[in-house]
Amino acid sequence: MTDRVRLFQTLPHTCGYFAERTAQNLVVDPGAPHLDRLYGPALAKGFRRAGGHLYLPQCTACQACVPCRIDVDNFSMDRGQRRCVKRNADLTVIEQMPGFTQERHALYQRYLHARHSGGGMDAADAEDFQRFLAAPWSPTLFLEFRKGRQLLGVAVTDIALAGLSAVYTFFDPDEDARGLGTFGILQQVELARRRGVPYVYLGFWIAGHPKMDYKRRFRPLEIRKHGRWIPMP
Repeated sequence: MTDRVRLFQTLPHTCGYFAERTAQNLVVDPGAPHLDRLYGPALAKGFRRAGGHLYLPQCTACQACVPCRIDVDNFSMDRGQRRCVKRNADLTVIEQMPGFTQERHALYQRYLHARHSGGGMDAADAEDFQRFLAAPWSPTLFLEFRKGRQLLGVAVTDIALAGLSAVYTFFDPDEDARGLGTFGILQQVELARRRGVPYVYLGFWIAGHPKMDYKRRFRPLEIRKHGRWIPMP
């Protein structure tokens, strides 16, 4: 990638996962042409999309954030994941075009208020919604989970030849017992199978972190270390 586009390093900032640590990211030039073509190769190198930016943690004193992806062809649900699918058998999953609607935004705000109250994210307006979840160059789908006409959740997923990228999932906080976060990943695995792509990229795994360690349950999981993908032990 470095011989085709410029890479920038952000200034040090407070880590979003460990408040006592300082973080930096490596970012693909957001003004580079053909970002849509670069997206697949960037995913394969461990980058992730947030809004219109492709980034990779590049912290001098910490390597806790490890890129990870599900091997779709060999993935098999465990007992808990099968129970999750059964619990949500009453839902309809609909592939939709991305973008702002009042219904989606209201659900997004409720989710952020329940999960990130007081952190600044829970005040996301329509512009914040669109800027964070979509990008003009990104091949994005919104997988909607509905019970009848009621919208219970949305899994935001990007589609590239290298695989799908699970960008973000938000859902009705009153339906927490359904496990809609897990359900969303499982639906993206099925979408990858239907589209014939080999991986679902889950962003970064952080060993032992209460919000990130759940990813190890989606096996076989591959992690990227020292410039190559290896099976998670």
